[in-house]
Amino acid sequence: MPKAPRVSPDIAELARKVLARDRAALARAITLVESKKSEHRTRAQELLRELLPETGKAIRVGISGVPGVGKSTSIDTLGSHLTAAGHRVAVLAVDPSSTKTGGSILGDKTRMQRLSADESAFIRPSPSAGTLGGVAARTRESMLLCEAAGYDVILVETVGIGQSEVAVASMTDVFLVLMLPGAGDELQGIKKGILEVADIIAVNKADGDNLPRARAAASALKAAIHIFSPDQNEAAPVLTYSALTGDGIGGLWEAVIAHRTRQQKSGKLAEKRRTQEIKWMWTLVEERFQERIRSDAKIRARIPALEKAVADGKLPPAMAADELAQLIGLSDE
Repeated sequence: MPKAPRVSPDIAELARKVLARDRAALARAITLVESKKSEHRTRAQELLRELLPETGKAIRVGISGVPGVGKSTSIDTLGSHLTAAGHRVAVLAVDPSSTKTGGSILGDKTRMQRLSADESAFIRPSPSAGTLGGVAARTRESMLLCEAAGYDVILVETVGIGQSEVAVASMTDVFLVLMLPGAGDELQGIKKGILEVADIIAVNKADGDNLPRARAAASALKAAIHIFSPDQNEAAPVLTYSALTGDGIGGLWEAVIAHRTRQQKSGKLAEKRRTQEIKWMWTLVEERFQERIRSDAKIRARIPALEKAVADGKLPPAMAADELAQLIGLSDE
């Protein structure tokens, strides 16, 4: 039987502190896995390997929603409800990064004021620049680290654009989509792709004068889901709640638990996580190829000419891709 790889003393100490629920150590560990430096990546994988046996026990919930729906306020209210019930909650909030400057707006802690001051909660904003759909490149690794640190509920917030919903759904157990009442067409922002990945849909701002509109929006969404869902028994439930007053938050969490419990009993949850691990592996493989392209001087020097030739219509994209594949060493020619 092969011996376990030797762990460097500083990584072993960091792992020990993470397992001891040291918040500062957890923050350092996440910074390490987010680093793009090759030497840091090696150390990060060493740390993850050390902590892997203590992961996988948390409830992983992805949260998305239409613009202005109040995701951060909803997470603040839901997270506070959970910590009050004895849970330890980690929030991985994926920030929208500027495509021009690469900067990110790390403002989630100011928008989640109650959770920010809660000792049973941990909030980690992560810039999402350069990753598909706005999902931070190391969100999955960060999730494992939070689980190792004893957080039993992981909430992953997506920026809610493009493919980010699908990406977050592919790393969580339950995917929750938040909607607004009376936003013109109640079905605004809901597309077939979202209906396919949503496990639960919840209409926010179901309070005061908005309550009738929230209920009407929920009814319209239920009708839409029944049209698109091939299996009515698997159709996502539609709920109403208020992030402002907290009304319906308890029922929302009960729906999350009910869905996850059904998946667990049927064996679908275990299969889903196995599938997610394989998809994760291939995502990392693609990332390694992209890094190879960026780090190879010969390939980098050739790219501008290839891009210009494609843009000018002088070279088919497929031929340009074939040349790049040859330069990387992926072609038999």
